[in-house]
Amino acid sequence: MSLAVATTVPPATAPHVLGMADLDGHVHAILEKAHELKAQAAAGALPPLLAGKTVLVVFERNSTRTRISFEVGIQKLGGVCSILDAATSQLGRGESIEDTAAVLSRYADAIVYRSSSHANLQEMAEHATVPVVNALTDLEHPCQVLADWMTLEEHLGPLAGKTFTYVGDGNNMAHSYLLGAPLVGMDVRVAAPPGYGPDWGVVEQAEALAVRAGTDLLLTERPGEAVAGAHAVATDTWISMGDEAEEAQRLADFAGYRVDDALMDQAAPGARFLHCLPGHWGHEATHAVAHGPRSVIHDQAENRMWVQMALLVHLLT
Repeated sequence: MSLAVATTVPPATAPHVLGMADLDGHVHAILEKAHELKAQAAAGALPPLLAGKTVLVVFERNSTRTRISFEVGIQKLGGVCSILDAATSQLGRGESIEDTAAVLSRYADAIVYRSSSHANLQEMAEHATVPVVNALTDLEHPCQVLADWMTLEEHLGPLAGKTFTYVGDGNNMAHSYLLGAPLVGMDVRVAAPPGYGPDWGVVEQAEALAVRAGTDLLLTERPGEAVAGAHAVATDTWISMGDEAEEAQRLADFAGYRVDDALMDQAAPGARFLHCLPGHWGHEATHAVAHGPRSVIHDQAENRMWVQMALLVHLLT
């Protein structure tokens, strides 16, 4: 797989979050704010930090957690959230992204965009005059990784010096883990079948970040090698949206990459299991692991809301 697109574009008049590289130097502040907001909400003292702000959330692809976590989180902070999807907007009838970005910038303080194409996200950012946030593309999923780092901090404490492992398809999640782990001082390992490894442009960028951070990066085709001694083990669906026609081939190619109790037992004591959901239990992971004592999948889903709230506060206030 070679997507051959840059992770970021130069910002015009607004800071954009198109990938993990755009969060370089900001991750710890965003995570700290997310923990603070969660604690304030638990105490019934959540401040209206987005009062007077409007965020437009644009979907080209279906969503459950992303849509609800942004919508509810923005409302919790006193902001206005409006959802726009391709099926019910002019985007679905061929209106240009250039015009869409220019018009939406007149209505909103930020645009959150979930697109099937990272190139579309880049084009939105190029023409928008307000911050654009990646809510998932085929290249990266930075909001999910922020949520995962927050979740691991809750369960494991400080992340620096720990090892994070991803087993499965070298997709957008693998890319954002590779780029995001060095930003918090973690070693990162990716185990993927032959032909399903991460994009080499992303790997090169991740290697540079790892060298700078003094962390290790490992790519392997052996899940056991990747999981051995790891503090966290993540996976993702083997059949993403758009891959349905390849289901039979993918199920055959990914045989041996299922995260089960035997594989988790090779990780460090107290290791946690992560999955961004939706999960297909029996494929990429067993139900016993996903719903067992080592799993934090539902904490991840909740924390999507808190980190996205913190990210928007970071960008807009």
